[in-house]
Amino acid sequence: MTPDELLETWIAEERAVLERVDAGPGPGLASPHEIAGKSGLEIMQAMLLGQIPYAEMARTLTFGAIAVHRGVAIFQGTPRREHLNPMGTVHGGWISTVLDSALGSAILTALPAGHGYATAELTVKYLKGLTPRVGRVRAEARITEHRGRVALAKARLVGPDGAIYARARTECRVFSAT
Repeated sequence: MTPDELLETWIAEERAVLERVDAGPGPGLASPHEIAGKSGLEIMQAMLLGQIPYAEMARTLTFGAIAVHRGVAIFQGTPRREHLNPMGTVHGGWISTVLDSALGSAILTALPAGHGYATAELTVKYLKGLTPRVGRVRAEARITEHRGRVALAKARLVGPDGAIYARARTECRVFSAT
Protein backbone atom coordinates (compact mmCIF):
# COMPACT_ATOMS: atom_id res chain seq x y z
CA MET A 1 0.00 0.00 0.00
CA THR A 2 1.38 3.41 -0.95
CA PRO A 3 1.56 6.22 1.63
CA ASP A 4 -1.31 8.01 -0.15
CA GLU A 5 -3.46 4.87 -0.05
CA LEU A 6 -2.64 4.34 3.62
CA LEU A 7 -3.53 7.96 4.39
CA GLU A 8 -6.89 7.51 2.65
CA THR A 9 -7.49 4.35 4.74
CA TRP A 10 -6.62 6.24 7.93
CA ILE A 11 -8.97 9.09 7.00
CA ALA A 12 -11.80 6.63 6.28
CA GLU A 13 -11.25 4.91 9.65
CA GLU A 14 -11.22 8.29 11.39
CA ARG A 15 -14.42 9.35 9.63
CA ALA A 16 -16.20 6.15 10.76
CA VAL A 17 -15.13 6.69 14.39
CA LEU A 18 -16.14 10.36 14.33
CA GLU A 19 -19.57 9.50 12.91
CA ARG A 20 -20.16 7.04 15.79
CA VAL A 21 -18.90 9.27 18.59
CA ASP A 22 -20.66 12.39 17.29
CA ALA A 23 -23.93 10.44 16.90
CA GLY A 24 -23.71 9.66 20.62
CA PRO A 25 -23.39 12.18 23.43
CA GLY A 26 -20.39 13.89 21.78
CA PRO A 27 -17.59 15.47 23.78
CA GLY A 28 -17.82 15.77 27.54
CA LEU A 29 -17.38 13.72 30.70
CA ALA A 30 -18.93 10.33 31.38
CA SER A 31 -20.99 10.25 34.55
CA PRO A 32 -20.04 7.84 37.34
CA HIS A 33 -23.21 5.89 36.48
CA GLU A 34 -22.11 5.48 32.83
CA ILE A 35 -18.77 3.91 33.77
CA ALA A 36 -19.75 2.05 36.96
CA GLY A 37 -18.76 -1.61 36.79
CA LYS A 38 -16.90 -1.21 33.48
CA SER A 39 -13.27 -2.20 33.00
CA GLY A 40 -10.97 0.32 31.35
CA LEU A 41 -11.26 -1.55 28.07
CA GLU A 42 -15.06 -1.48 28.28
CA ILE A 43 -14.97 2.27 28.97
CA MET A 44 -12.77 2.92 25.95
CA GLN A 45 -14.90 0.66 23.75
CA ALA A 46 -18.10 2.41 24.89
CA MET A 47 -16.52 5.76 24.05
CA LEU A 48 -15.53 4.59 20.56
CA LEU A 49 -19.07 3.26 20.00
CA GLY A 50 -20.57 6.63 20.93
CA GLN A 51 -22.24 5.27 24.05
CA ILE A 52 -20.44 7.63 26.45
CA PRO A 53 -18.82 11.03 25.87
CA TYR A 54 -15.28 11.39 24.57
CA ALA A 55 -12.73 13.92 25.85
CA GLU A 56 -13.45 17.44 24.65
CA MET A 57 -9.71 18.03 24.29
CA ALA A 58 -9.75 15.61 21.34
CA ARG A 59 -11.93 17.96 19.33
CA THR A 60 -9.94 21.04 20.36
CA LEU A 61 -6.56 19.52 19.45
CA THR A 62 -7.79 17.48 16.42
CA PHE A 63 -6.86 14.00 17.60
CA GLY A 64 -8.60 11.04 19.14
CA ALA A 65 -8.76 7.32 19.72
CA ILE A 66 -9.17 5.18 16.62
CA ALA A 67 -8.91 1.66 18.08
CA VAL A 68 -8.27 -0.09 21.39
CA HIS A 69 -7.50 -3.61 22.52
CA ARG A 70 -6.36 -4.90 25.88
CA GLY A 71 -3.05 -3.13 26.55
CA VAL A 72 -3.09 -1.26 23.22
CA ALA A 73 -4.44 2.10 22.07
CA ILE A 74 -4.15 3.77 18.68
CA PHE A 75 -4.77 7.49 18.43
CA GLN A 76 -4.79 9.54 15.27
CA GLY A 77 -4.15 13.24 14.92
CA THR A 78 -4.37 15.92 12.28
CA PRO A 79 -1.51 18.39 12.64
CA ARG A 80 -2.76 21.81 11.61
CA ARG A 81 -1.42 25.29 11.10
CA GLU A 82 -2.61 26.35 14.56
CA HIS A 83 -0.34 23.66 16.07
CA LEU A 84 2.84 25.14 14.58
CA ASN A 85 5.66 26.64 16.57
CA PRO A 86 7.41 29.82 15.31
CA MET A 87 9.82 27.69 13.24
CA GLY A 88 6.99 26.20 11.17
CA THR A 89 6.94 22.67 12.60
CA VAL A 90 4.30 21.14 14.84
CA HIS A 91 4.83 22.15 18.46
CA GLY A 92 6.30 19.44 20.67
CA GLY A 93 3.47 19.98 23.15
CA TRP A 94 0.90 18.82 20.58
CA ILE A 95 3.01 15.75 19.77
CA SER A 96 3.51 14.87 23.44
CA THR A 97 -0.22 15.34 24.17
CA VAL A 98 -1.20 12.88 21.44
CA LEU A 99 1.40 10.38 22.70
CA ASP A 100 0.45 10.86 26.38
CA SER A 101 -3.22 10.29 25.56
CA ALA A 102 -2.49 7.07 23.68
CA LEU A 103 -0.12 5.82 26.40
CA GLY A 104 -2.60 6.47 29.19
CA SER A 105 -5.42 4.88 27.24
CA ALA A 106 -3.33 1.76 26.58
CA ILE A 107 -2.83 1.46 30.34
CA LEU A 108 -6.52 2.12 31.00
CA THR A 109 -7.51 -0.78 28.71
CA ALA A 110 -5.72 -3.20 31.04
CA LEU A 111 -7.34 -1.98 34.26
CA PRO A 112 -10.26 -3.69 35.99
CA ALA A 113 -13.46 -1.88 36.89
CA GLY A 114 -13.05 0.65 39.66
CA HIS A 115 -9.43 1.48 38.87
CA GLY A 116 -7.79 4.55 37.38
CA TYR A 117 -4.31 5.82 36.64
CA ALA A 118 -2.27 9.00 36.73
CA THR A 119 0.83 9.79 34.70
CA ALA A 120 3.88 9.87 36.96
CA GLU A 121 6.47 10.31 34.22
CA LEU A 122 6.41 10.96 30.49
CA THR A 123 9.51 10.91 28.31
CA VAL A 124 9.30 11.97 24.67
CA LYS A 125 12.09 11.67 22.15
CA TYR A 126 11.51 13.82 19.04
CA LEU A 127 13.03 12.22 15.96
CA LYS A 128 11.84 14.22 12.96
CA GLY A 129 10.15 17.57 12.36
CA LEU A 130 6.41 17.26 11.74
CA THR A 131 4.40 19.59 9.49
CA PRO A 132 0.74 19.64 8.44
CA ARG A 133 1.81 18.32 5.00
CA VAL A 134 1.89 14.85 6.58
CA GLY A 135 -1.93 14.91 6.78
CA ARG A 136 -2.35 12.51 9.70
CA VAL A 137 -0.16 10.84 12.28
CA ARG A 138 -0.83 7.83 14.48
CA ALA A 139 0.28 7.23 18.03
CA GLU A 140 0.53 3.48 18.57
CA ALA A 141 0.82 2.71 22.29
CA ARG A 142 1.32 -0.59 24.10
CA ILE A 143 1.74 -1.62 27.73
CA THR A 144 5.18 -3.04 28.41
CA GLU A 145 4.75 -3.87 32.11
CA HIS A 146 1.97 -3.81 34.72
CA ARG A 147 2.77 -4.78 38.27
CA GLY A 148 0.39 -3.80 41.01
CA ARG A 149 0.29 -0.01 41.33
CA VAL A 150 2.75 0.76 38.52
CA ALA A 151 2.21 0.41 34.78
CA LEU A 152 4.67 1.17 31.98
CA ALA A 153 3.91 1.75 28.31
CA LYS A 154 5.68 2.84 25.16
CA ALA A 155 4.45 4.51 21.97
CA ARG A 156 5.58 5.87 18.65
CA LEU A 157 4.12 8.58 16.45
CA VAL A 158 4.16 7.55 12.79
CA GLY A 159 3.11 9.04 9.48
CA PRO A 160 1.43 7.17 6.61
CA ASP A 161 4.82 6.93 4.88
CA GLY A 162 6.22 4.97 7.84
CA ALA A 163 8.30 7.88 9.16
CA ILE A 164 8.62 7.88 12.95
CA TYR A 165 8.30 11.41 14.29
CA ALA A 166 8.61 10.66 18.00
CA ARG A 167 8.83 7.88 20.56
CA ALA A 168 7.55 8.04 24.12
CA ARG A 169 7.51 6.08 27.35
CA THR A 170 5.37 6.55 30.41
CA GLU A 171 5.16 5.36 33.96
CA CYS A 172 1.70 5.57 35.49
CA ARG A 173 0.44 5.05 39.01
CA VAL A 174 -2.57 2.75 39.20
CA PHE A 175 -5.10 3.34 41.95
CA SER A 176 -8.49 2.21 43.14
CA ALA A 177 -11.06 4.81 42.14
CA THR A 178 -13.70 3.47 44.53
